[in-house]
Amino acid sequence: MKHAIALAVENARRGRGGPFGAVIVHHGEIIAEGTNQVTGTLDPTAHAEIVAIREACRRLGHFELRDCAIYTSCEPCPMCLGGIYWSRIGSLYFACTRNDAAEAGFDDGFIYDQIPLAPGERELPTESMMREEGLSAFLEWSESPVKVPY
Repeated sequence: MKHAIALAVENARRGRGGPFGAVIVHHGEIIAEGTNQVTGTLDPTAHAEIVAIREACRRLGHFELRDCAIYTSCEPCPMCLGGIYWSRIGSLYFACTRNDAAEAGFDDGFIYDQIPLAPGERELPTESMMREEGLSAFLEWSESPVKVPY
């Protein structure tokens, strides 16, 4: 955790992105680290946790991180939490809370509030379309002999 916090502090000092850091540990060894790179890369998905997950997956050569733990300087936002779940990371540890982040100007509360709403009730105009055509991809997947389930 100390290393994740140090990454966050250094990132804030250098102005490379937001004040967030993350490390992924596999069998007691840090195998990946990440800092928030949103403003530096102009990529809104370049959060510290996502950067670290991508690096850990490359390093281990797999899309699942079951035997890993992630340490983050702050409670993950909804996107990062989703990435943590999708990567099957074994455990999550964080220092600051989402409320601490909100006090610093990073308020994910709006997104957390939007997620449980039905698509038509969200602030983002959302509409389902071409469902029947879209189902063809799921049919292909279901019948594919070369699919890799995840």
